[in-house]
Amino acid sequence: MFKDLKIIELAGVLAGPSVGFFFAELGAHVLKIENSKTNGDVTRSWKLKNEDPKDEFSSYFWSVNSLKEFVSLDISVPAQLQKLYNLVKDADIVISNYKNGDDEKLKVDYKTLSKIQPKLIYASINGFGADSPRTAYDLVLQAESGFMFMNGEAGSKPVKMPVALIDLIAGHQLKEAILIALINLYKNKKGAHVSVSLFDSALASLANQATNWLIAGHLPKQTGSLHPNIAPYGELFETRDNHMITFAIGSNRQFMQLCDLISYPSLSQDPKYKSNHSRVLNRIQLYHILYNYIREFNFNDLYEKCLEKEIPVGKIRNLKEVFELPEAKAMLRKFEHKGKKITTVSNIAFKFMNDV
Repeated sequence: MFKDLKIIELAGVLAGPSVGFFFAELGAHVLKIENSKTNGDVTRSWKLKNEDPKDEFSSYFWSVNSLKEFVSLDISVPAQLQKLYNLVKDADIVISNYKNGDDEKLKVDYKTLSKIQPKLIYASINGFGADSPRTAYDLVLQAESGFMFMNGEAGSKPVKMPVALIDLIAGHQLKEAILIALINLYKNKKGAHVSVSLFDSALASLANQATNWLIAGHLPKQTGSLHPNIAPYGELFETRDNHMITFAIGSNRQFMQLCDLISYPSLSQDPKYKSNHSRVLNRIQLYHILYNYIREFNFNDLYEKCLEKEIPVGKIRNLKEVFELPEAKAMLRKFEHKGKKITTVSNIAFKFMNDV
């Protein structure tokens, strides 16, 4: 789809490279510029305990860097900087994630590069806004944006999410900005400088937790997996054969279906549980009732019946179990690099359902 698109990636770690990977998967020619003085993207060295420290790449690195051409440059050297400028001459997009002012010091800012390529789309990611000097990693943003405060079981210390989700959300925001800039380029023949901050991306993703505070005055707190507005939603249950499941009961009809399934239809008519609001108010008592009934079922039987009745149910799976699912296998991308077999997950979750 983007086979004629040339992208220069001046970005490291996860947010920026995830954008480059997105376009690479759609056919764009993505050149990842890595600092030769520092041995390239820092995530090359972010290895697990069981990974060989002598390997050139880490598993982390490959999560967003396959299908790219790697170019090693020291752009603090004028001749090397000129090589970058030569690459920019016919580039369509530059992706960067420098701290405030560093792009200007290195002479790779939008003002400089747009003189070389006037129709350039310059897409930049920063931590706390274009004018902030702060160094920002995903963990810092999870802390500063309220995500860590809300995450974890009641009474526990704040917990970070197991994936650098703020980085990924910012990457999605930047993709959207780039696609809008591309439409503008095709219509008006003009380049653009689009910028996304991790902080703004995090706040834009607070969704109902933000409005629970801004409108209802409810300060979100740690509730584990529980949903503050819906019940039963997020409670964990165990089946007779020790599989763990959870339900996302979003309507009274779904709750009635669940009560019918466990052979307790009158439960859905009890005034304490008949409406979602009453279930939220009495969710602890409701949980104990449901737990005892669900404990009588074998997993496969319960799971299949839930699917038949369109009751939203999920099995708590580890990643080994996840990647045994046919739907997950369809998302895998396999390739070889220097004779080594690499398996990653596609960055493309959408599908065109007709010919384009």
